[in-house]
Amino acid sequence: RKPTLPPFFNKAKETTTIIMKAYAAAVATVLFGASAITAFAPSASTSITTRTNGGVAANTKYSSALGMADDEKVFDQEAYIAESKEMRLKYLEEQAMFSLKIAVENYGNAVFPNAMIAGDVVITHLLHRMGYLKDGAAKVMVVDTFHLFPETMDFLREIEEFYGFKAEVFCAEGVPVGDKAGYDAKYGANLWKEDIEQYDKVCKVEPFQRGLKTLNTDCMINGRTRWQGFERAWIDQFENAPIGGGLAKCNPIAYWTLEDTFDYIAKYEVPHHPLHAQGYPSIGDAKDTIPIPEDGSTKFVNFKFEGDKTPWLDYASERKGRFVGLANKDGSTKTECGIHVAGAEQTFDRDLWEEGAVKNIASTDEAAEIIGSGKEAIVAVYAPWCQFCQGMEEEFAKYAESAGVPVYKFRGDEERDFVQASLNTESFPTVNFIKADGSVVKYDSEARSADDFATFEKSFEKSTA
Repeated sequence: RKPTLPPFFNKAKETTTIIMKAYAAAVATVLFGASAITAFAPSASTSITTRTNGGVAANTKYSSALGMADDEKVFDQEAYIAESKEMRLKYLEEQAMFSLKIAVENYGNAVFPNAMIAGDVVITHLLHRMGYLKDGAAKVMVVDTFHLFPETMDFLREIEEFYGFKAEVFCAEGVPVGDKAGYDAKYGANLWKEDIEQYDKVCKVEPFQRGLKTLNTDCMINGRTRWQGFERAWIDQFENAPIGGGLAKCNPIAYWTLEDTFDYIAKYEVPHHPLHAQGYPSIGDAKDTIPIPEDGSTKFVNFKFEGDKTPWLDYASERKGRFVGLANKDGSTKTECGIHVAGAEQTFDRDLWEEGAVKNIASTDEAAEIIGSGKEAIVAVYAPWCQFCQGMEEEFAKYAESAGVPVYKFRGDEERDFVQASLNTESFPTVNFIKADGSVVKYDSEARSADDFATFEKSFEKSTA
């Protein structure tokens, strides 16, 4: 049998409940402002009477949502959750805009590298709301890897027109913007298959850093979030970038979940990448980006999710469809393109063997002349951006100092057809011995010390010419 509680206990319980509700209302007012109290149920409120220290009665109004818990028949859980999410989103918006204000107004040249993924379109909209796009206070930069989905660059043109700004587009060094054939001729259409790390350097890291330098960036704005995975789990709204020598980096949506991001897109009907409607939670290069799930059953269409949204919104799931099938040199699964990691500043900004005994071949005609000269020589076909060419620079220069034949360098990434046909070159570096009869013999070892090159040279009979 349930014991009967004395009347004074029920009265005390009632008084305690009233006080706690009043306290909760007061705290909410202090934290979020008076409007936050009524945000739950603005159409209804309840009055309670409490006693002040002086014994004078005072009325305190609080939202019916705060009182719903007393009556299970009244409490609307779904409405409470929806309005709580709205409160959270409002706070996140204000926090993000405050960080953007600091980034743009406290620094002289804030630049936003925009990949047009979900978080980036949110930042684009926030910058627009703050007037920073039209007045040029924040510049927008885009890196075209020549491997993006066709929809991506089309979408860029759409948002440029919608928001009234013009993005600065950067791509692989020495190739005009939009010239995929030029890229293929210089770097090779299959560079990403041959060496993914070099592909990242050439198509992402180097143009990214060159863009920041060209635009005189002192604060870089980007859309990374803690929700994206363990590599980013501890980022804050401001940090020093690993590139550009201590460049300030602003992460305005660092504390947002992907659900927050899509809630914001839906709330303001923000223009977003069309591939979200085809099942892609995040969009990168077409060659290694897939829908999640792979059947495309989860989509974001007309500002609403279709299908089960959890495969997109679970922690660290946003980028599950990125870098598919790619691995780093050490065999680990690839999760970053290299832009946001330490060491990204180690890009090429000079030629190799600029001084010393290694002589430069300036043209294909000069190369053909050396091959047909009837004299022996060593020719290294190279690309300055290739890490393996960079790695052998010192040893090859040392070898050239004491070589018994002339030693040359020829930049092959700018003359791929010629070096493939005439200098045995499919990848960089390729070292060849030119025999007196004009035949070209490839050095087939990965050992690249000065002694190794000297041994290769000595393996041929010297001509007496």
